[in-house]
Amino acid sequence: MKNNKNKSIKDLLIEYFKSHPKEDMSHGPVVDWVEEKYKKLYHKKPRDTWRSIRNLHEIGFLIKVKKGIYRYDPKAVKQRELEDFTLEQKKFILERDSYKCVRCGRSKEDGFELQVDHIKSKYEGGKAIVENGETLCSQHNFIKKHLNQTETGKKMFIRLYELAKYENNKGLIDFCTDVLNDYEKHNINGHIIWKK
Repeated sequence: MKNNKNKSIKDLLIEYFKSHPKEDMSHGPVVDWVEEKYKKLYHKKPRDTWRSIRNLHEIGFLIKVKKGIYRYDPKAVKQRELEDFTLEQKKFILERDSYKCVRCGRSKEDGFELQVDHIKSKYEGGKAIVENGETLCSQHNFIKKHLNQTETGKKMFIRLYELAKYENNKGLIDFCTDVLNDYEKHNINGHIIWKK
């Protein structure tokens, strides 16, 4: 067990959820408890407690029941751990993919770190079988895992742009136009249409 003075927000969240196994927990009471404990330890309010809850869900520690409701189930966590590739599986996948990123062909010799990742993510129910594994460079793995965030960002800037136009806020219109032009210049999320 960690010394109280070394506890992170994540540690406190894990402590809370482990003390309430198999219960559907609304984020409100969880955040309140963590913030109270954190303030007692560090004399300041923690940042991004809600983001830490989402991260625990992303790594398979929590089950998302519905928006704002999470559950800790020890059996599900154990199963999730079984869904990670073994060292033998990783070696097989790397060899099968010729130690190159399947998206861009770059390798360690080109100065890129290689990672074995699930084609269908664990989050979506993907299993740790070699047929569901692929070799990616760290850059393409990062893009794959976070591309939906760029989609959310583009949608947000489109909404902000439309609001700025409605309010005739020239500075905000110019700012959003610059950002959205960069999306288009780099062909990011081209399937989301920005009507100028």
